[in-house]
Amino acid sequence: MSAEPTGPAPGPTFGPTTGPGPAAAGAQAPPDPRRWWILAVIGLAQLMVVLDATIVNIALPSIQDDLGFSDQQRQWVVTAYAIAFGSLLLLGGRLADLIGRRRAFLIGQLGFAAASALGGAAATFGVLVTARALQGVFAALLAPAALSLLTTTFSSPAERGKAFGVFGSLAASGGAVGLLLGGVLTEHLSWRSTLYVNVLFAGVATAGGTLLLHRQAPAAPPKLDLPGTVLGSSGLFCLVYGLATAGPHGWEGTEAMGFLFTGAALLAAFTWWQRRSPHPLLPLRIVLDRVRATALASVFITGVGMFGVFLFLTYYLQHTRGYSPAHTGLAFMPMSGCTMISAIGSNMGLLGKVGGRPRIVTGMVLAACGMTWMTNLSATGPYVVDVLPGQVLTGLGMGLITAAAMNLGTAGIDPRDAGVGSATVNAMRQIGGSVGTALMSTLAAVAVSRFLAGRQPAPELLARAALEGYHTVFTASAAIFSAGAVLTMLLLPGGLSTERTHGAPPGRRPSAD
Repeated sequence: MSAEPTGPAPGPTFGPTTGPGPAAAGAQAPPDPRRWWILAVIGLAQLMVVLDATIVNIALPSIQDDLGFSDQQRQWVVTAYAIAFGSLLLLGGRLADLIGRRRAFLIGQLGFAAASALGGAAATFGVLVTARALQGVFAALLAPAALSLLTTTFSSPAERGKAFGVFGSLAASGGAVGLLLGGVLTEHLSWRSTLYVNVLFAGVATAGGTLLLHRQAPAAPPKLDLPGTVLGSSGLFCLVYGLATAGPHGWEGTEAMGFLFTGAALLAAFTWWQRRSPHPLLPLRIVLDRVRATALASVFITGVGMFGVFLFLTYYLQHTRGYSPAHTGLAFMPMSGCTMISAIGSNMGLLGKVGGRPRIVTGMVLAACGMTWMTNLSATGPYVVDVLPGQVLTGLGMGLITAAAMNLGTAGIDPRDAGVGSATVNAMRQIGGSVGTALMSTLAAVAVSRFLAGRQPAPELLARAALEGYHTVFTASAAIFSAGAVLTMLLLPGGLSTERTHGAPPGRRPSAD
């Protein structure tokens, strides 16, 4: 009896701390003939989770006019989702290992659809924020289940690379797709349709998952680490909440700093406990592997830079250029298209033979160049000159980074830890997005305040101050991606392919097969 994969039994697991997995002892099972349909179902679920982080951004002005809440309250429509999602990902990943990934995938889909329907029907601000938080709760169960299903479905190195190229393109471009879809739905239907559309996505993915995913229960399900769950989830909650409040209220605020320090202390206690727990929520072997740790850092860095791009480029296009919601979403399509082409194409032809380090480093450099280009945005310059080149470079870079980093971040994980390992990748991405949003919001606010200091506010001056804020944000993003390129170059071993072929752990001889 094997661990609960869908399709074929997982291939050998490897890494300096894990050793060969259960499947290494015998011949590898033939691939599931339905595996590419399974990829389509998993990809749809991933797209729904990722685009929901941005789909309501463009609709926020319409939501605010309809429900009548203040500017200070507005951020919680976005933040409630991020906090619940980010703080519960590790728990969701371990629950997927505990109850079975197929079951976790289907429960997550149904719960997400119900929460989306509640949000679409919301008549008050409180109901809407509650619905968004519930979306985050079920996304925290759905996202790691989807990624771990992908990990266990594709065991062939060549096919795994292609599958992660598709999955990575959806993960990296889903935010831009969300902006386009949110703009079109808001402009031509209503803001409520940006939430109701998830019911359609979830319905299709649930039907596909029910038909395609195998009914297999874990042979030896892990026990739930309750102290680790409390420490890890509360620590991530405090960290994400502190970052969310730091953006609008500044880093000097006692509330934000109190939550950040509390979150850091809880996460330190969580790490201490994981070394001693007989059934750790996050086995430290997952994050202490050098390759995987570097890949996780790359995912985090991409989240920091990417979410800042989506947020402030949206502000620029709508507020400075006066684009409509649909026009703004359409203006993001070059970035989204380049991300998809880069992520999928990175595993084909000559690029498919290039190691993980060159891909990630090249992606970081391209993204840094794209950010640098957008530091020269103007109020009246042509879109094809001011915006388009930066979007193309950034999109190509993010596709390369995400496809390779998500593959390396999940390769070599014992099938019993596939859920929590996948959750770690998603958690790094989500926390990176929260850090990026808070950091960029603070930097932009400081830049605008300094520009306006001692001057009489006027419409033209305010417009120039906003541009100064955008330039500061894109300069910071360029620096972050540049630092990521250096970090990856130094820490990731050279010549390592994204398939991560390792030998047996020290002290053990490789098996004959």
